[in-house]
Amino acid sequence: MSTPADSLAGLTAPRRIASRWRAIAAAIVAVPPAYPGTVILLLLAAFMRPQLLSLTLLPLIVRQAAPLGLAVIGQSLVMRSRSIDLSSGGVIVAVSYILTSGFFQVPDAVAMAMCVVLGLVVGTINGILIVRARASSMIVTLSVAMILLGVVIALSQFRAPGEAPESLRALARMRLSGLPVPVLVWLALLVPAALFLRTTVFGRYLDAVGANPQAAALSGIPYLRVIFVGHVASALISVLCGFILVGFVGFGSVTLGQELALNSLAAAILGGVNFGNGKGGMVGPAVAAFMLTFLFNFLTSLGLGEPGRLMLQGAIIAGAALIYSIGKR
Repeated sequence: MSTPADSLAGLTAPRRIASRWRAIAAAIVAVPPAYPGTVILLLLAAFMRPQLLSLTLLPLIVRQAAPLGLAVIGQSLVMRSRSIDLSSGGVIVAVSYILTSGFFQVPDAVAMAMCVVLGLVVGTINGILIVRARASSMIVTLSVAMILLGVVIALSQFRAPGEAPESLRALARMRLSGLPVPVLVWLALLVPAALFLRTTVFGRYLDAVGANPQAAALSGIPYLRVIFVGHVASALISVLCGFILVGFVGFGSVTLGQELALNSLAAAILGGVNFGNGKGGMVGPAVAAFMLTFLFNFLTSLGLGEPGRLMLQGAIIAGAALIYSIGKR
């Protein structure tokens, strides 16, 4: 004959099991997907395309990942403050045109300085419209990207983009201690950015704004200034991405870097950065940038064409959104 204690134990045991499984699921979701995804991808490549892991090709893939790795640093900054930046594609196209078209008859150093000023202007416009006008960051940054792209396409009808400056091409090909210069530039920005967010007041402000903007404002934190600075920094990083891409490709184009905005968004989410928090720090998004670049190279080696790659990019972005939704719940 069963006793009331036995009945109670029978009722609580399934609950304990369910609670345990929920804890396990929460622990799995807490790990940025970029880490297990990279391990699985490297294991597949070791069996199916081991040449991709050779000392000849692997550094080239890492160098190819540098622009996306830089872009995701800027994207991570704005996403931590519950914002988003989709203007990087337009900034990169504008940088490409300024450097390669010869529209402005100025030395290369002056042209690069003009690109930096452009980044400051774009970041300031984004920040002011988002912070002061309280406009949607997605709409504002996407509109800015479209305006820049339209201006470049209009100007290219009179003077088409041409070859990249020799100085940028030489830097893109250069190696120091066996590492390509673009990779060193990536690390030179990644490491200070990670330390900056961990050790400075701005980093703590950024976490507070992402966690609860209203509470941050009530506590006296200049949360609007934090969002503004994040967008200016993101635009300047996009200019740096443009320098590296132009040097790497060797010529300008009106389509150069167009995929970086959405890919950086996907890499940030896969690396553990959601709107309002950054569990993956800066390392998680960097790993995700490498993972996506390696994945595209891996699938290209398997014969996947451009249409398949575009469909895959769409699937990855949709999957990143799903991961964000699951993590938020």
